[in-house]
Parts: sequence; C-alpha cells; structure tokens
Amino acid sequence: MAKAAKSKATGAKAASAKSGAAKSSPRKRKAPPPPAITKANGDDALRFYREMLLIRRFEEKAGQMYGMGLIGGFCHLYIGQEAVVVGMQAALEEGDTLLTSYRDHGHMLACGMDAKGVMAELTGRIGGYSKGKGGSMHMFSREKNFFGGHGIVGAQVPIGAGLAFSHKYKGNGRIALTYFGDGSANQGQVYESFNMAALWQLPVIFIVENNQYAMGTAVGRASAQTEFYRRGESMGIPGVQIDGMDVLAVKAAGDEAVAHVRGGKGPLLLEMKTYRYRGHSMSDPAKYRTKEEVQRVRADRDPIDQLRQAILASSVADEAALKAFDREVKDIVTVAAEFAQNSPEPDPSELYTDILVEV
Repeated sequence: MAKAAKSKATGAKAASAKSGAAKSSPRKRKAPPPPAITKANGDDALRFYREMLLIRRFEEKAGQMYGMGLIGGFCHLYIGQEAVVVGMQAALEEGDTLLTSYRDHGHMLACGMDAKGVMAELTGRIGGYSKGKGGSMHMFSREKNFFGGHGIVGAQVPIGAGLAFSHKYKGNGRIALTYFGDGSANQGQVYESFNMAALWQLPVIFIVENNQYAMGTAVGRASAQTEFYRRGESMGIPGVQIDGMDVLAVKAAGDEAVAHVRGGKGPLLLEMKTYRYRGHSMSDPAKYRTKEEVQRVRADRDPIDQLRQAILASSVADEAALKAFDREVKDIVTVAAEFAQNSPEPDPSELYTDILVEV
C-alpha cells in the first residue's frame, strides 16, 4: 500500500513537471522561415531593397557631412542594421507607434519621415523636424507616429511601454514598437518596463537590436545572459531570436509578433542579431574589433547585398532596375543635403518656443 502511494505521488509529481514544461514552452519561440521571393511578393522585396538602400546612402552622406564639420555633436550611424527597421516597419499598420535610442536616422526614414527634414535637423537648421534644436538624438514626428530618438541609454523603453499603455487605455487597437540596443538591455528601467508590460498585458513589442558591441564592449564581456530574447522569461514574456541581417526573415517574424500583440496576448520580445559596420559614433575608431571581422560580415551577410542577390536570382528585377533604385536614392540624399545646407539656422528666439504645451 505504501508502494502504491509512493507510485501515485511519483506519478503526480511527473505529471506536474510535465504540466510545468508545457506551460513554459511558449516562452521560447522559433522564428518563422523567411519566404522565397516570387512574383507574388516581388514588389515588397523591391520596396524593402529601395528603403534599405535609402537608409544606407543617407547615412553615408551624414557621415561625410559630419567629417566636413556640417553636423555637430554626436552622430550614430545605422549602416549595417537596415534590415531590422525596414522589415519591422513593413509589418505595422497606420497609427502604430515606434521609438528608439540615438541610432535613429534609419527608423525615421523607414517610417516615412522626409529625408530633407532629417538632414536639416542633423545640421541644426530651422528646416529640421525639431527646428534645429534637437539634433541627431532628439527629433520626432507626431504625423508619422515616431516618438523619438532618445539620448539617455534605455530611457526610451519605459516611454514605449507608456505608449502601449495609452493604446490599451484608449482601446484604439494600436501597438507600440520599442527599440533598444544590447548595451541598454542591461539597464534596470528596461526590466521595470518588462514587468509592467507583462503585468498589464500591454500591446508592445520590445526589440533588442543586438549589433554585438555596446559602445566598445563585446556582448560576451558585458552580459551574463547573451541570449537577449530570453530576458523576459521570468515575467512570462515570450522571446524570439531573428536574423536581423535578412529583411525577409525580419518581416516574417514581425508579422507573427504584430498578430500576437495586436490580438491581446501581451508583450513580446524580439532579439535581432545584427551588426554595425561603423564605430559606435563618428568619434569611435572601433579598434576593439578587427578590420577582417567587419569585412567578413560585409562580404557574407550584408542585408542589402543579400536581398539584391535574391531578387536577381528570382528574376523579379534585373540589374538595370536595381541600378535605377540606386540613382533614385542618391538623388534624394543629394537634395536632402542641399536643403539642409541652404536652410537657415534657427533664430535665437526659438530657444523660447515649444517648451510648454497647454492641454
């Protein structure tokens, strides 16, 4: 009889363990495979190619203008990470909100902000999105639902949770995208945001852009847990790790994530494995990694080159069509640079505007 009781208890324990495993399994999700390029999705692939190319050329021009002394302060370029924001933005609907940190020019262009206004803001001109007063780190567009680059490391994450709270409170069906880097992933306020988002089941997608180096420190030297998609497990936030150098993979994962969050299932955490080619900022010589490492990533994993090769292989477009895109975006960037340089600096009286909003 004792044996029977022991057997029964052991069975109950095993069943409980099995039940616990079943409950915990949804915390870790597998990223969906990227689709092949066909005639059905060929237009999307071409649009992604053009948008990534625009970001790349814009950032290259911004780097050049910084070197000429036309952009002051800090300037953090997005070169290499274009697939992340282009893929995720394609999964959103009108009215969804996003915000990010100071590596933000790519996010601005991806959500449809005018390249002229972005470049004018970088150069501190009145024609910029913040009238030349925000610079690289602090411009936004209510029209495009872009709530900023933010200069304080990790500070945008609780703001993103707040935007999600606003969406839920209003019942408007919108969701919030909140981008941050692998370095800011270790900030305490990030975990506070995770906790509140999980507690209140907020419609927010947290996106870690893991570009391998937090400023000048490799991920493995600064983070005890380097699988960032697991950072929300203790709070019940499911996580997915995605190839952030493949725009089609990002879009596929983005579609699933948006459906999950918009469906009222609470927050989600996406880790985008990506890479930046330039230093942390324009003042960073990036001596903490070898030139061979950067060249290897460029040769094997560049998001624009990978998509270009896939488009050509699918016969959706030929070399001439892709070169036409390059000419088009170069013209856009040239016009943006000229607009910025010809736009006047803000009058000193602008120091006293936009500092108070009466509601």
